[in-house]
Amino acid sequence: MSLVEVTGLSVDFGELRAVDSLSFRLEQGAALALVGESGSGKSTVASALLGLHHGTGARVGGSVRVAGTDVQRASDEELRRLRGGQAAMVFQDPLSSLDPYYAIGDQIAEVYRVHARVSRRAARARAVDVLDRVGIADAARRSRSRPHEFSGGMRQRALIAMALACEPRLLIADEPTTALDVTVQAQVLDLLHTLREETGMGLLLVTHDVGVAAESVDEVLVMRHGREVEHGPVSGVLGAPAQPYTRELLAAVPRLDAPRAGSTAPEEVVLEATGLRREFGRGKRAFTAVRDVSLTLHRGETLGIVGESGSGKTTLGRMLVGLLEPTAGEVRYEGRPHTGVNPAVQMVFQDPVSSLNPRRSVGESIADPLRARGERDEGRIRERVAELLERVGLEGAHYDRYPHEFSGGQRQRVGIARALAADPRVIVCDEPVSALDVTTQAHVVALLGELQRELGLALVFVAHDLAVVRQVSDRVAVMRQGGIVEEGPVDQVYGSPRDPYTRQLLAAVPALDPDAAARRRAERRELAAA
Repeated sequence: MSLVEVTGLSVDFGELRAVDSLSFRLEQGAALALVGESGSGKSTVASALLGLHHGTGARVGGSVRVAGTDVQRASDEELRRLRGGQAAMVFQDPLSSLDPYYAIGDQIAEVYRVHARVSRRAARARAVDVLDRVGIADAARRSRSRPHEFSGGMRQRALIAMALACEPRLLIADEPTTALDVTVQAQVLDLLHTLREETGMGLLLVTHDVGVAAESVDEVLVMRHGREVEHGPVSGVLGAPAQPYTRELLAAVPRLDAPRAGSTAPEEVVLEATGLRREFGRGKRAFTAVRDVSLTLHRGETLGIVGESGSGKTTLGRMLVGLLEPTAGEVRYEGRPHTGVNPAVQMVFQDPVSSLNPRRSVGESIADPLRARGERDEGRIRERVAELLERVGLEGAHYDRYPHEFSGGQRQRVGIARALAADPRVIVCDEPVSALDVTTQAHVVALLGELQRELGLALVFVAHDLAVVRQVSDRVAVMRQGGIVEEGPVDQVYGSPRDPYTRQLLAAVPALDPDAAARRRAERRELAAA
């Protein structure tokens, strides 16, 4: 009997069919990736494996068997034994999956005690053991930390540790590396691979990132609109896709070896930073986020800024815009000192959900810069906002809609329209595509390039995705621990990196070729062991 047997699965939410007649199997010890764009039904399938649609009003048809349990007919008690005991799930956002008030170790211990009749002391010991197993240094001490005291990558490791506490036969990982930087992503993927080798567990990986699938699984099932498009060995599906949609999906993936548009001819300097430094806190608790950073941005060019989480990229971007005042150093716009918020320098934020007020229509959010500049004629404001919405590929009639009525990619387009409302010369893009699927990401990147060419904009593109940065940038600056370790034309930095850290970042970028991915994984193991 297969570890997972899904036959004719369908899931309906009201009149919406999210999954339509899907069938697949997963054997013990094997790994399968469900790949597709947002809204393709991937996460709905993952939830169905654990019976998470029970009691939600969703209509589930077909047959789902996991580790011998008929999920559709299982009682509540049988589902409790299945979840965590036989099959465990790692969710996309570890912050929303962990209780902020309790220590990490206590939360893992509680999960273990639900399934194993052991003492509190034994459960605590088990929590420390699994934290150590997933690579949390000084696990006994760190088990007493709360989620906010862990980095994003460490929180994801803690969730994997929680999933492993009861030694499940199946691990379901739902977008486990979304929004993680490339080195942390590589570490998490390597961890999943190692755990599968050591424990023999099966892995179902849900991801929109085709490169992540190539790094991690044996088989790929491509989904679109709730249906199977293509299913087979990872080397065949990614190396020689049979279906047009799969080919489109692969074509949208940014690659380090893809042809790149020619660089922009240098024009006058529009933005300049000299000796920027930013400290947070005081006295012994003072922390320097950015140290002695100097850079220039020419009119019409794109400067990419890359680095791991915590390298100072976002802090630098906020100083360039004027949202943060430097502790030392200076920002100059068109040769003049630039302090405070300058309408000519705008920002597109990473998370359009948190940067848009959910209680105001998108039109009102886009209109804010117009009103700040003194425009009072409501008719002209609505007309200009409609123009901006249409300019970014939405409809002028969307003025009165609210953020929750848009997809992630559409919300990011609203953020771009809001930045354009101030008629800027410079836009700082802070991780503008990090949480988007590859096709939506490609559309947003293409939109930014089109706007740049038409309006003569200069862009600062802050990102942890080195392939995206290579695709859009003329020059690139690599940040580490608050400073710039390497800077230059993008082809030079990517083709002949001088700094070991830059080479380390490039080695962590996922490869679409499974054989290349295996070689890189082996190289990372050797580096870690050295």
